[in-house]
Amino acid sequence: MSIPYDKSNVNIKVVGVGGGGNNAVNRMIETNIKGVEFLAINTDQMALVKSNATTKIAIGEKITKGFGAGANPENGRRAAEESVEEIKSALSGADMVFVTTGMGGGTGTGAAPIIARIAKEMDILTIGIATKPFEFEGKRRMVQAESGVEELRQNVDSLIIIPNERLKQVSDTRITLMNAFEIADDVLRRGVQSVSEIVNETAFINVDFADVTAIMKGAGNAHMGIGSGTGKDKAEIAAKSAISSPLLETSIDGARGILFSITASPDIGLEDIDIAARMITDAAHPDANNIWGVSFDPNLEDEMRITIIATGFDGAKNNTAAAKKAEEKKTATRESNAQDRTAALEPDDTNSEEVLGEEIFEDVSSMLKRRSLAPQPQQNEQPQQPVNPRFGRRFS
Repeated sequence: MSIPYDKSNVNIKVVGVGGGGNNAVNRMIETNIKGVEFLAINTDQMALVKSNATTKIAIGEKITKGFGAGANPENGRRAAEESVEEIKSALSGADMVFVTTGMGGGTGTGAAPIIARIAKEMDILTIGIATKPFEFEGKRRMVQAESGVEELRQNVDSLIIIPNERLKQVSDTRITLMNAFEIADDVLRRGVQSVSEIVNETAFINVDFADVTAIMKGAGNAHMGIGSGTGKDKAEIAAKSAISSPLLETSIDGARGILFSITASPDIGLEDIDIAARMITDAAHPDANNIWGVSFDPNLEDEMRITIIATGFDGAKNNTAAAKKAEEKKTATRESNAQDRTAALEPDDTNSEEVLGEEIFEDVSSMLKRRSLAPQPQQNEQPQQPVNPRFGRRFS
């Protein structure tokens, strides 16, 4: 008995929330991703006019009058709650929803968790992809972003976080602000495209939507990595790139759920598959649930592409390539400073070590004398509380 099955029945929707989310959706639409429906949700009606999404929803018209959330997450939250029925209608029929937003402002920070909660309540596999602001945007915006990320985490099945600050570490050459945001949005684009291809195309060794659900449902922090390689070492290059993305807060180290898909030409060698698979499974937890698939694309010729979805972490792993690179840079700076200090204390003659010891002793003695002469606080006197610096003007 034959049972007809059309994989294209898997309905994937990408929802861009707020200005950052809307911009990400526009860039994805420009790449002509197949098998995905795009939605733009915002409190700013003028921003929606610029959106190329199929479905546009202006939320919270009673609260914001269509002028935006004013960088206030509470306004964003109330706007989404006001428009629950419209959001439900737009999400209807979806099997999987990506909720993407830039955290730190008003609409994305406040509305994205509500939209994600609505999707989960509709029994839709819900994936959050959130960017965090640059450090130069200020402490207030970062605090709002962190709060929004935590609330979003509670309302999605899996969450992928992209700190914008790491965009500065991706390249040693100068990049423009526009290039930086394009790089961040490309993580979303490649991830969504890969998932769409996995669930909507029949492969030689198949991975289906049930496999994706098994790995991502109720999983918490997630890592979505994409890598490619060519030449003799293409398997190692592709796997290494997919295992640790310099833009994400996670690598696959210790992951208990791994789904990876390899795409290559039909004449790909078994040894190449073995190298890539071993590198991926060795990086994950020894008892990880590993699901894998292989598809062939004659157009790739000597190229191998790997997509990894990893979940089941004990906590966010900050051991990605960018984090290691930043730590190595800090270590090198500390070592350089230490060498400079050592050079400054180099002995001038055979007796300098003894003289140096006497100088240090005299410095310590002077310090102790100053402390003993310093006025001490009265027993009942309360120490003066430090004054918190006021926040600077918000970057926008």
